[in-house]
Amino acid sequence: MSRPSAYQEGIRLLARHELSVVALRARLLDREHSEGDVEAAIAHLLETGALDDRRVARSYARTAVQVKGRGRLRVQHELHEMGIAKEIASEALGEVFGDVDERTLVARALKKKLQSRPGKPDAGERARLYRYLMHLGFSPDAIRAALKPLGGGGDSIE
Repeated sequence: MSRPSAYQEGIRLLARHELSVVALRARLLDREHSEGDVEAAIAHLLETGALDDRRVARSYARTAVQVKGRGRLRVQHELHEMGIAKEIASEALGEVFGDVDERTLVARALKKKLQSRPGKPDAGERARLYRYLMHLGFSPDAIRAALKPLGGGGDSIE
């Protein structure tokens, strides 16, 4: 049986889940297809619309926000790590975060984190919550606003 072409293997990989151009290129090269074959396959997949970084960026950003509860900064970083061009990432972020209130996302993440903890957190716990929310990609201003009702003013946390 003959080995599948880079194009056929690209189609098979994309059938499993969306991949960025950078990710697909890396996977096809890892499978020892020649650079020329990989570039030709990518060009054809882009031409047919089977490969589309804009679609990947929007889908990833939507899932990161709605399902994983991540903030704009983290999603932006993750799209960059995926090899999505800055302009495409910005467009996707604008679309996905356009109608999203960051303070609502922060409040939801904070509520989830605190649901099993009784009482108000002490200063050390508030600092840990601040770091946790920063890790999720929320802005410092939104985090401080969410933590302020928990005591300590929120300004001394960081």
